Amino acid sequence: MLKKIIFSFALLFSLKGWAQDDLLRTLEKENPPTTDHTIASFKGTRLINLHTIETLGKGSLDFRISHRFGDFSTGTNNLWGLDGPATLRLGFDYSVTDRFTVGIGRSSYGKLIDGFLKYRILRQTNNEDVPISITGLATMNITTLIDPNKNITGVDQYQFFSSRISYLYQLMIARKFNQKLTLQIAPTLIHYNLVQNLNDKNDMFSLAGSGRFKITRSLSITGEYALRVTRYTVQQSTLYHNVASVGIDIETGGHVFQVFVTNATAINEVQAIPYTTTSWQKGEIRLGFNISRVFGIHAHKKGNKDKKW
Repeated sequence: MLKKIIFSFALLFSLKGWAQDDLLRTLEKENPPTTDHTIASFKGTRLINLHTIETLGKGSLDFRISHRFGDFSTGTNNLWGLDGPATLRLGFDYSVTDRFTVGIGRSSYGKLIDGFLKYRILRQTNNEDVPISITGLATMNITTLIDPNKNITGVDQYQFFSSRISYLYQLMIARKFNQKLTLQIAPTLIHYNLVQNLNDKNDMFSLAGSGRFKITRSLSITGEYALRVTRYTVQQSTLYHNVASVGIDIETGGHVFQVFVTNATAINEVQAIPYTTTSWQKGEIRLGFNISRVFGIHAHKKGNKDKKW
């Protein structure tokens, strides 16, 4: 009899354990564990001249104004570059999903129209299971310039539309080390269908580095540097220089205001990285700013106003 009682209790507890395991498995399926992703590695989708790993939240529209004044080296008569000549870019970015952003813009320098696709491949997690973030970027750029030598030479260098197009491909790899410091590195390939100078190469490789150090809740110090790896032009060492920029980010509600100094005249990467002719050593730097305003674009289902459609 004692053996039967012990066996009955053992069977009861075994069934109870199996039932608990089944219940736990059911709950896990219905409520899968959430991954705690690292957020706000950078305050914006761009730092100064270059993109960051960040993408917008789903259904968000980012209107961005980028402005560069003239060189400080132009002196007091030109109010240290504030009188110009200035360069300007207007852009709109829209996020199809939390990971996928598309955008279009127009730059006054080179009269360039650009479009891009940006995808968040990997997101860093706070538990260190995923230690880095990776984002891919592809851009297509079209110059609308008129060949200034057409009437002289009788030949239009832009007679074929394809000659106006250039591309950029970039893989951004970043890590947020703590609440203050984020670093990013980005191998970059630029391709021109038609190069600017006769002996230039069509493909140009560079390595860009970016960083952000948070000072207060709304203020950060930022920096960028783009190293030209490929010797793609015979004039590279004398005429063109690596792009370097330092600045601050100021966040005010839905706005991000970035002010900085840079030696790049152009704003678009396909112009700034390979063809910057001004140098920090000669004092040929300029003041610039970016203003970003993000809008949430949501359509609501009738009768359920709090639910995103």
